[in-house]
Amino acid sequence: MLGPFGSLIAVLLFLILVALYCRDLQRALALVRPEARKARPRSVWLMFLLPYNFIEDFFIVANVMASLRAEARHDPRLSLPRDAGLVSGWGWCAAQVVSLIPHPLGSAAGLLAIVLWVVHWRFVRSANARLAAQQPHHGE
Repeated sequence: MLGPFGSLIAVLLFLILVALYCRDLQRALALVRPEARKARPRSVWLMFLLPYNFIEDFFIVANVMASLRAEARHDPRLSLPRDAGLVSGWGWCAAQVVSLIPHPLGSAAGLLAIVLWVVHWRFVRSANARLAAQQPHHGE
């Protein structure tokens, strides 16, 4: 539909967005105390390993959310929602897997995956902003 050049641009744009999302996930893990981390911050980049990522994404999301939840227990000012982002996070992961079905159902799941991904990304960015605000400032 987009032609070869348009398709290449769309794929590159998508990969850039995934890299920015991974950067925010990595930042979330880096901002929580080391004892609250359920995974190494750099582990989020496994999201780029195809086809491994279709399963690994569930673990990446779970580890980031569990780390944020552990940090929130230590510092309630983080104030996470009850699901701590797991509904939107696992939702986009599951919809992504269903989107592989070559059927209108797969297309609808792909659209749902994008919506849930954006919702989850906004949640992660919001948590990062609250965590960064709570970090001690150097020089004080």
